[in-house]
This record gives sequence, structure tokens and C-alpha cells, in this order.
Amino acid sequence: MIIGCPKEIKTNEARVALTPAGVRELVKNGHEVLIETTAGLASGFDDSAYESAGANLIPEATEVWQRADMVVKVKEPQESEFHLMRPDLILFTYLHLAAEPAVADALVKNRVTAIAYETVTGDHGLPLLAPMSEVAGKLATQVGAYHLMSPMHGSGILLGGVPGTLPAQVVVIGAGIAGENAAKVALGMGAKVIIVDINLQRLRQLATQYGPQLKTLASNEFNIAAAVKDADLVIGSVLIPGAAAPKLVTKDMISTMRDGSVLVDIAIDQGGCFEGSRPTTHDDPIFDVHGKRLYCVANMPGAVPRTSTEALTNATLPYLLQIANHGWRDALVADPHLANGLNTHGGHVTHPEVAEALGLELTNTSQVLV
Repeated sequence: MIIGCPKEIKTNEARVALTPAGVRELVKNGHEVLIETTAGLASGFDDSAYESAGANLIPEATEVWQRADMVVKVKEPQESEFHLMRPDLILFTYLHLAAEPAVADALVKNRVTAIAYETVTGDHGLPLLAPMSEVAGKLATQVGAYHLMSPMHGSGILLGGVPGTLPAQVVVIGAGIAGENAAKVALGMGAKVIIVDINLQRLRQLATQYGPQLKTLASNEFNIAAAVKDADLVIGSVLIPGAAAPKLVTKDMISTMRDGSVLVDIAIDQGGCFEGSRPTTHDDPIFDVHGKRLYCVANMPGAVPRTSTEALTNATLPYLLQIANHGWRDALVADPHLANGLNTHGGHVTHPEVAEALGLELTNTSQVLV
């Protein structure tokens, strides 16, 4: 199979879908790999590293898309890439189609077989989303602490405080991988941390793991409103795979917070879990709502591309090899978890949550794989 890896063109996206190590494994398995020149440079991988691993360097993205049987990316295709899609193309990347109707429309119109990292399942969660959730969770606390500083128009509170002063209160909504990592970093910085989730068993697990230093709270509107009111930093990390994120923090709740408080919406890829959230970029990451600071960067892990690219390839490579070695259809038939990643095929939407979120007709994956 010919696997193509173009350079990411989304604003401030510095990751790349393949490391040289990943290229070597694909080539060792008999596949041809096309890498657009300088695609990995921002992640710390120069062209010579890819050449040494056996890749063919291609100067133009158009040629990569045209020659490849399968294109691997990090982020969803951008509008300028829509014309490069075709019916015999396999696309393997993060898609987040519930928040990207134009991308879904382009995939359907061009009859692309699109497999989304974020809806591939595993025995324990979402294996291809997990590494980026870890990165985003840890970054969320870092950027929240930074934007709480007075020069950044924050409230001027130090996350961990010092003896004789109270630490900041951090509220993490959603106790998945991103939420846990956000809480872990906040605890390490000395903050008072409350984590909120609807899953009481998950809260018990975290309470056992982190002890009384981490406060847990059952998720409901009353509890969220009370916790948010007293918070200096709120981190939203709610995820429903394939579907739009629920708006759990309302504008009314935000208005009760101290001016200069910060909210970081990790769920912005899926539309965001704060009312008023809208996607921002690393160039212009934050905006005001009722005097509060909202950070809604849609590709947070792109800020640390070396770590993110290595972590992403570690996770995606086994699945990429399955598809390349056996063909997409046989690979999905053999692995029901990978089959859950199929979002579109032959002009149809094949993932139920995506279809529901976009109001489109669903074609079940089982119908495609017969």
C-alpha cells in the first residue's frame, strides 16, 4: 500500500502523523511511504531522518494526496484540501465531525473511507485519543495557571499559593484521561482540586488513587454551579465519543465567578462544554466572557509537537499497520474496535453519534463490511 503523510496546514498545527520510526516499520512491512518535505520539521524530525527510514520525500502536498492509497494526518482536512479527496481514498486522522459539518459534507460528497482516531475503541477506553488527552490535560493546568497571572489579565492568584495564603481552587469537569491528568498536575502545583463526573465508580477509583487531597463531586447542575462559583480555574474535559460535547457550564454560572478567573475548554474539538466557547488558536488563544478568561484552543497538543507526535505515532502505528497489511475492509472485519473508527464510506455516515449530531442518515458499519 502507498501511505501518504502531508504537512499539517491547520493554523498553528506543528504535529505530524508519522515519525521516522513509524515510517521504518511501514517500509519493513513492504509499504511505500510518501512524506511531504518539511512535514516533520516543527516536530523535530528533518527530511534526512525520514529518508534514512525509507520514505520518499515529495515536495508538493497535492502529489502526496494523489498518489497515496491512504492518507494519514493529525487534524481534520482543511477546506483547501477538500478538492484532493476522492472515492478510492482511505483517510486516517482525527476528524471530530460532530463539530465539523463542512468536513463531514466533503467526506460524504467525495465518498471517502474515513477512519477517525477518536472513535476507535479499545478494551479500556479510546486508545488513539488517550495520548492526546494526556497531553491536553497536563497542558490545560499549565496554561490555566499562566493566564491567571495579572499580566495576562487574570485574577493574579498563584495556583499553589504560599504559606499564609490560600491556594487557587481548580475545578475539573470530566474524570476521563484528560481530566485526571489536569487534576494530577494541579495537585502537584499545590492547588485545591475538585473533580466532577457522573460516573461514581470512576470518582471512587480516583479518590482511592489520590487520597483526600483530591475532592470528588457527583455531576449535576446544582453541584457544578456551586463548584464553578468558587473556582479560580475551571477545566472542561467532557467527552461523548463521536457526539457533540454537552454544555455543562452555562454563561450564568460563568458570570458568578471572580473576574479574571480562567476556564480552559479541552472539549472544544467536539464543540466545547462551556456555553459561549468557540475555537481559538495558539496565536490568539483566549477571550473574555463576563470578565472571565476562556481558553479554547482546538489543537492544544500542537503546542508541544515533539512529545505529541511521538505519543500519537506510538498509539496509531499498530492500527495503521493492520489497515496497510490487510486492506481497510479486512482490517475492520477482524477488529471490531477499529471498525468503530469508521465515520464515512461510499457517501454515507457510518458512525451513529456522528450521524445524530449532524442530523444525517446513518448507514451501519455492518452493512458496509458485509
